[in-house]
Amino acid sequence: MTLFAAAVLVGTLLVPTSVAPEYVALGDSYASGVGAGGTKGPCRRSDNAYPALYAKGFPSFTFAACTGATTADVVGTQSNSLTPATTLVTVTAGGNDLGFVDVMTTCTLSGDKSCVKRVKRAETYIHAELPKALDATYAKIKQLAPNARLVVVGYPRLFEPSTDCRALSPAKRTAVNAAADVLNDATAKAAANAGATYVDVRAKFSGHGVCSASPWINGLVSPTSHSYHPNKAGQQGYWQALTAAAP
Repeated sequence: MTLFAAAVLVGTLLVPTSVAPEYVALGDSYASGVGAGGTKGPCRRSDNAYPALYAKGFPSFTFAACTGATTADVVGTQSNSLTPATTLVTVTAGGNDLGFVDVMTTCTLSGDKSCVKRVKRAETYIHAELPKALDATYAKIKQLAPNARLVVVGYPRLFEPSTDCRALSPAKRTAVNAAADVLNDATAKAAANAGATYVDVRAKFSGHGVCSASPWINGLVSPTSHSYHPNKAGQQGYWQALTAAAP
C-alpha cells in the first residue's frame, strides 16, 4: 500500500458514516403526544407532538417516546434508537416514575386529604429516588450518543389558580402544581449535572392550564388516558419553548 493510499484510508475511517443531523426523541406520553389528537400505535405517538413538530428541520428522525414510559423504559428500550451518529436527543421523563396516573386518579376520585397525601408521597419519591434514576438515564444517553446534544424538556403546571374551577378543589390543584415544581427542580438539577440543556416550559404554559380561558392542557376527558395531558395547542407551546431554548 502506498503512503497516499494509506492516508486516504485513514481519512476515510475518521469521517462519520453519516454527517446529516439525526434527531432521536425519547420519553413518556408528554413527549409522544397523548391528548393532542391523532395518536397511533401502542405508544400513542402523534404528529402533533412537540418532537414531531421539531423534527421537521431534520433529515433523520426517530420517534421513540412512548406512553407510560418510565426512566427505566428510556434506558432499557428507547435508548436502543441511539447511535454515535445521533446529533440531537430530547427527553421528557420522570413523571411516571413517581406514579403520575395514580396521583391524578387519586386526586380526581378521592377527597382533599387523600389527594394531598398521595402527592406528598410522590414528592418524597422525587427527593429520595428520582435524581438517581435521572442521572442514570442521562448517563446512558450520553454513553450511546456521545456526539449528540442532550436536551431535557420539563413539565408544565397543570392547573390555573382560578377560584371558579370545577376540575379539582383549590387544595388539590395547589398540591399537584407544587409537585410539578418539585419534579421540574429535580429534573433541571439532574440535567445540569449531565451537561444537558434544560427546557422549562412552565412560563410558556402560564395562563393556559386547566381552568383557563385558553387551556393547553386537557381536563378530565374521554378517553381518560388523554386527561391532564397537553392538547394540540399545548404541544405547539412545547415546540415553541424548545425552539426558543434550543434553536
